[in-house]
Amino acid sequence: MTKTTSLHDLHARLGASFTDFGGWDMPLKYGSELTEHRAVRESAGLFDLSHMGEVRVAGADAAAFLDYALLAKYSIVKNGRAKYGLIVDESGHVLDDLITYRIADDEFLVVPNAGNAPAVAEALTLRAHDFTSQLVPGADVTVADESPETSLVAVQGPQSEAVLLTVVSGGDEAAQTVKDLAYYSWTRIVLATAAGEKDVFLARTGYTGEDGFEIYLPNDAAEPVWEALVAGAEKADIALTPCGLAARDSLRLEAGMPLYGNEITLETTPADIGMGKVMQNALKREHLFARDALAAIAETEPARKLVGLVSDGRRAARAGSDVLVGGEVVGTVTSGQPAPSLGHPIALAFLDQAHTAEGTELDVDIRGKVHPFRIVALPFYSRG
Repeated sequence: MTKTTSLHDLHARLGASFTDFGGWDMPLKYGSELTEHRAVRESAGLFDLSHMGEVRVAGADAAAFLDYALLAKYSIVKNGRAKYGLIVDESGHVLDDLITYRIADDEFLVVPNAGNAPAVAEALTLRAHDFTSQLVPGADVTVADESPETSLVAVQGPQSEAVLLTVVSGGDEAAQTVKDLAYYSWTRIVLATAAGEKDVFLARTGYTGEDGFEIYLPNDAAEPVWEALVAGAEKADIALTPCGLAARDSLRLEAGMPLYGNEITLETTPADIGMGKVMQNALKREHLFARDALAAIAETEPARKLVGLVSDGRRAARAGSDVLVGGEVVGTVTSGQPAPSLGHPIALAFLDQAHTAEGTELDVDIRGKVHPFRIVALPFYSRG
């Protein structure tokens, strides 16, 4: 059965077109996806990301457990900060990519992708059992899947801070807390809504290549906060546009960010997506899930590499298109479309290592015809 977020009825009232994404009925766009994309680049966009998961890991040994269960090292993350990382399966392939926030010395919030949230929550629960019963008997670790009762609203774009400040309660001190919030950090903040003040978890991470904030909050606070942000922006004469997954995809592609299901799948190793050094460092730890599989992967250079492609033509490559050099297939496009901010087609592709040098000229088969592309450094777009 397809799931819906607590904001689904609001999206319907706004005239959204919906699509299935990871088992969720999500807004694809509200009108023009190009307009929504440009709104985020030029002012601010408002997203419902409540399909994402939230898994709380707590206990005196939570940090040591996450060092075992996930690929990055979380025991060195400072309170109030966040870290990007991976969770792998028994074969050492990527089960999901994650953002993890350190809430306190003994508490973390792990955020998996939508369709993977149940699998990640289950994997962490099983690994916690093994960790506390076998590897470190008596260790203090609890895992709680808070996804069903948690919503996530994001404001992205150069005016996102200004939008947020229109609803922050607590005067100048609270406003300064928001202004001082660093990238990949979080804080607690109170937002003023027509339904009363709402205490929320505010993060400054983002997936669009722009400045932006993610607001984690209880389901019943999602609609009041959404409406307060819209009203606050209108009062301050700031253009704030509801945005769907189509704009989110084109924005993240311009920013060169991978998408699970496209660039990352269960056939992807950490080394394939440039996380080889993280994997090597993880292997030095005393306890590590799938150590033998990861060690075997680390023994050889990855056969492929994720690269960025651009074209001076008009035809955009699409996922699944073959990439050729001298008529020989050397890779596959994972994501591709015209870049609204750049005015030409862009793509991400996995290529054989021998053909991944920046500046390499190659061809992409688009519906039976080859079109010239070349390899460029990522990201395609950088703000400022």
